[in-house]
Amino acid sequence: MTLTFGVYPGGSLGDETGLIEPVRPDDPARISAALRELQGDATEFLVRAYRSYASDGHRTPERPEQYATDGRKLDLVLQFGVRGGELDGWTDYVRQVVRTEGPRLAVVQICEEPNLDLPVLDGSIPNVRRALVEGVVAAKEEALALGYRQLAVGFNAVPSFDPADTFWSDLGELADERFHRSLDYVGLDFFPDVFRPVPDGQLADAVRAVVTGFRRDALPRAGIGPAVPLRICENGWPTGPGRSEERQAEVVEQVVRTVAELAERLGVRSYSFFALRDADSAGPGLFHHFGLLRDDWTPKPAFDVYRKLIGELTVRQSGGGALA
Repeated sequence: MTLTFGVYPGGSLGDETGLIEPVRPDDPARISAALRELQGDATEFLVRAYRSYASDGHRTPERPEQYATDGRKLDLVLQFGVRGGELDGWTDYVRQVVRTEGPRLAVVQICEEPNLDLPVLDGSIPNVRRALVEGVVAAKEEALALGYRQLAVGFNAVPSFDPADTFWSDLGELADERFHRSLDYVGLDFFPDVFRPVPDGQLADAVRAVVTGFRRDALPRAGIGPAVPLRICENGWPTGPGRSEERQAEVVEQVVRTVAELAERLGVRSYSFFALRDADSAGPGLFHHFGLLRDDWTPKPAFDVYRKLIGELTVRQSGGGALA
């Protein structure tokens, strides 16, 4: 099985309180150069981008279509974000985006982390499960009507460690035949050793446990079977106080190689790193430091590690033989 790699190249990101904007604005020329370097000889590369239905003026990165060239295509997130949960106009919006952006799209993700209740995420929005189900169906119907048969439509979620969490069973009750027929993948956002520390020497085991549990425990509760592919949509490890750049490079190496080892057995199709560049390399919080590059565009060691992994694993897997 061939893994496709990608990265989120924008400067904006959300934490538990709201949006963080970068101390230096996005620079399209530098973003393009970094994307080309990471992609190397890979024939496919995903550029992750975000748009919000509730505030359609906000999108990150700006004009993401400019990066969808030379084998790069968009992994586009359509965040719901309507605070009252009203669905009027939502599916029309989804269809309109597919019509407008279709040739540049590889992936359309409906909603952003609908099972995580934080203010900047869709998990805090009433009616988000219905928005998810109706959005997936609308996006797939529009893609097929326009002949975009390679466009993958799906949604993402985060791991849940709460036995009382009903997200997956609630989704299963709403999901009808049209939804399951339309669903091309489920995405996983996870950040091991970031928000929940992982003991020394146990990072690879933690990754295996989370990805395997997501596939075998969470998805079946919504009636989503093993034939539906997984995508690792957001994964990263920030630097900053007490978190060295050298350790970030080690984490990238371990996590990406572990995901590649799981790809064949668990049906993982892609891995995207979050994020290309720090929002603020001098900032006080975790969310300021997720980048492979510092905020002045100079590379951390992890940038070169990720570049080499993309080259090695893309060639290795597409060249014959899935990883065990």
